[in-house]
Amino acid sequence: MTEQASEPNTGRLQLVYQLSKTFNSSLDLDDVLNTVMDEVISAVNAERGFVVLKDPDDSLVFRAARGMEQETLEAPEFEISRGVVGEVIREGQGVITSDAQHDERFMGRQSVMSLGLRSILCSPLQVKDQILGAIYVDNRLHAGIFNNEDLELLNAIASSAATAIENARLYLVAVDKGRMERELSMARTVQTGLIPEEIPELKGWQFAASWLPAREVAGDFYDFIATDDEGMGLVIADVTDKGMGAALFMALTRSMVRASLEEAASPAEAITKANRLICANSSSAMPVTFFYGRVGPEDGEMVYVNAGHNPPLIYRADSGTFEELGRTGILLGVDESLVLEQGTAELEPGDTLIMYTDGVPDALNSAEEAYGEDRMRESIKSAGSRSAQEISLNLLQALQQFIGDAQPFDDITLLLAKRE
Repeated sequence: MTEQASEPNTGRLQLVYQLSKTFNSSLDLDDVLNTVMDEVISAVNAERGFVVLKDPDDSLVFRAARGMEQETLEAPEFEISRGVVGEVIREGQGVITSDAQHDERFMGRQSVMSLGLRSILCSPLQVKDQILGAIYVDNRLHAGIFNNEDLELLNAIASSAATAIENARLYLVAVDKGRMERELSMARTVQTGLIPEEIPELKGWQFAASWLPAREVAGDFYDFIATDDEGMGLVIADVTDKGMGAALFMALTRSMVRASLEEAASPAEAITKANRLICANSSSAMPVTFFYGRVGPEDGEMVYVNAGHNPPLIYRADSGTFEELGRTGILLGVDESLVLEQGTAELEPGDTLIMYTDGVPDALNSAEEAYGEDRMRESIKSAGSRSAQEISLNLLQALQQFIGDAQPFDDITLLLAKRE
């Protein structure tokens, strides 16, 4: 190789090396993209340059559009040939044309002809076998300003730029993940503050409760609400969704129920009012299965409302049998005109009321077998003569033993009331 031929190649290698250092000097994706484009335009004497990246659904998104004066160009999606970019991304090969107006490959493309595009260079942005997108530069005024050495240079720059872009994207993902984790942790702290910190005491009764979210936040909740007649209101509910949205709706439902119970003449009236408030105050209401039962300190009579929730069980100590408290209406948050009814039940001394969400019977083991109501009842029955807390722990231990190493897919909430 002659000295004259090696000098420009050495210069271009040095340029690619310097650009690689420049590209990797920042982890801010927008900075990286703009720097890539400015340096490419300068290196090949282009008029304009664009970075086009693929979204996860393979749609093309313009992430940088720059001119010769290092200014950002507006509406880039209407200024270039998408066909050229799409072909480079599909084939993974760079493209060069000295005059697109007379190049048989592009003369049929409406965008090329209507935009008056002439000199075009386009190279894929590729990391290993993954094509992230493409770098596109052109000149609308002059033909023949790009040559094969320019394409080789652009390919080399694109290879270096692709690594920097991928690093910046991964960093952005990590930052977003960290931010989401912090937000979820904060939401978990706030939501935990809405769950009763202590189990209350009521003469003649024992209470026990467990709240086990499957994720950072939950759609399940339970509550103890003291009543004016020195009784206790017991609440268990399940928002029929998961994630942050369900957690927010859980907080809304809890506040609406508490507000409605303050002045209502009966549980049915209170929960009916709460349903109207839930429907009226949320444009994206989520269905909520809901159970409320009110017990007093003097006897075992309970008044309850069951809005589409799993029927709670009463374990009868004297006979070892179970009774279900059926539904008195449909789910909350569905029909603003819903009018709920209420029912009554009598708990004798030694009887236990077991309220639960569907995460208990629907829990799956590694073989994807459901725990089921039969196993749940057997666990309750085996500890039925013990305290409410012991019955709850026995059920949770049996449930955990059944689930084993399988990951829980739904929240698990229990609320027990045993008449002494």
